[in-house]
Amino acid sequence: MNEILGYIGALLIGLILGLTGGGGSMLTVPVLVYILAINPVIATAYSLFIVGTTSVFGALENYRKGLVDFQKGFLFAIPSFIGVYLTRRFLVPLIPNKIITISSFTLTKGTFLMLFFALIMLFAAFSMLRNKKENHTDKEASKLNLILQTFFIGIIIGLVGAGGGFLIIPSLVLFAKLPMKKAIGTSLFIIAMNSLIGFLGDVENLTIEWKFLLSFTAISIVGIFIGAYLNKFINETQLKKGFAYFVLVMACFILFKEML
Repeated sequence: MNEILGYIGALLIGLILGLTGGGGSMLTVPVLVYILAINPVIATAYSLFIVGTTSVFGALENYRKGLVDFQKGFLFAIPSFIGVYLTRRFLVPLIPNKIITISSFTLTKGTFLMLFFALIMLFAAFSMLRNKKENHTDKEASKLNLILQTFFIGIIIGLVGAGGGFLIIPSLVLFAKLPMKKAIGTSLFIIAMNSLIGFLGDVENLTIEWKFLLSFTAISIVGIFIGAYLNKFINETQLKKGFAYFVLVMACFILFKEML
């Protein structure tokens, strides 16, 4: 039964990526950890491959519609995927399996990664909801600030095994001044590079179960084409608000599960 639910989750991952340009990874890690009982460290690695490969197909579909800004995409992608790769290759293996023990409570590596994941999601959701009127300001971020910001985003993506759409899309909307639907297409392009390059950092550290990973990813790819089709029926205001609330709900769910 859990396996069936897991594969339904795979379809939803692609569907959400196609609709919102992000958020798929926020469903991927919980599905792998809570439904399929995969270790959180391995789940974050699998998530990078699943979301990255699925995003390649989503980016190609959005490119066909003229909804990918490659110039701004590369500006965001290069520093962030460097951050992702370095984090997965060197930083994650350095985190001890037992971080701290207080009385009968032990903070494990897996719990730490999931809690960190949830806190970052909360921050991203509130920033999108709070800043919805700031899209029309003339404030421009310098290229140096964007490079530093996206490198830091890459480190976060590497830690939590997320594609990073929930962080990249607010940046593309607020700082790069892209309309929401173009931000979604560009985000998928950035996610694909970030995730797959980050996954390369895991290949040397983990044993990968390729049969499961490829079958799960194939179902997710089907979902992203469905999501990309449905996307054209939803206006940008609804899409942005819905995306933010989805992130918020998923963050609360992960916090609830981990605190229990």
